[in-house]
Amino acid sequence: MDRIAKIKELLDEKKALDIMDYDLRDKDYFVDYVIVATTMADKHGAALLDHLKKTLKPMGETFLGIDESEDWIVIDLGDILIHLMSEEYRAKYQMDKFLEEIKSRIRP
Repeated sequence: MDRIAKIKELLDEKKALDIMDYDLRDKDYFVDYVIVATTMADKHGAALLDHLKKTLKPMGETFLGIDESEDWIVIDLGDILIHLMSEEYRAKYQMDKFLEEIKSRIRP
């Protein structure tokens, strides 16, 4: 199973909602992939992060950085960025729209 599929599976196991992945290779973005998922409550994001760390670290995944708040957690795996967002923040910041625009860019 590839890394993106595994991360999505882990998020789904713990009831993350609307899990989307964006392949941004060759789009002049600073990572190759972005995964966005909606959290159900304040503690849900922290539980998802904990589940990812406990499962992925033993598999050799390196967590380069984590930025946490109650409504938005960003996990940097180097070539993959994971956004765990509350429903309100996901709607407010329109992360999916932003990533779709990058994804649809045609490289010169």
